[in-house]
Amino acid sequence: MYKHFFKSVFDFSVALIALIVASPVFILVTICLWFLNSGEPFFKQKRPGKNEKIFSIFKFKTMTNATDANGNLLPDRERLTSVGKLIRKTSLDELPQLINILKGDMSFIGPRPLLVRYLPFYSLNEKKRHSIKPGITGLAQISGRNLLNWDDRLQKDIDYVENMSFALDLKIILKTIKNVLTSKDVVADPNAVIKDLDEIRS
Repeated sequence: MYKHFFKSVFDFSVALIALIVASPVFILVTICLWFLNSGEPFFKQKRPGKNEKIFSIFKFKTMTNATDANGNLLPDRERLTSVGKLIRKTSLDELPQLINILKGDMSFIGPRPLLVRYLPFYSLNEKKRHSIKPGITGLAQISGRNLLNWDDRLQKDIDYVENMSFALDLKIILKTIKNVLTSKDVVADPNAVIKDLDEIRS
């Protein structure tokens, strides 16, 4: 009952309230990034959701569009602004994903939606992560976030899918709040810690 009904009701209700309460911060960050990123405060990217259905995820844009002499984007660490680092450290970059929850693309708790190009590199068992809606936070995020290797991170996603419950969601929410307040396991540039999944498994 929780998985098929109450979880969705909870997601929509809390996301709506949270967006209203956080609207002053949302507006302030949007205006700030509008000026810093040449009128582009938001980052939008295609990600696979439930049943691998592709949707557009929204985040605050923390990197510039700086390119090299050949027109190629510079490495993430060179495009990440000082304001962007602060926004990532406080997890404010995730705030626009409340819109994704209201649209029904995401949940508060679930496997993080990863890159579309990773789809061919999951094992059959790891594909279970796409049997439910992806989340803003999840079991992997409270268990080490970007500090986990890919095998362990994806296994945490499977563990969540197989053991989903209100009690587990409550535990993840409380641990997430604690981690955000203490900036635990936050990595401004994930690629400096772990390589992309397709690069490791190809």
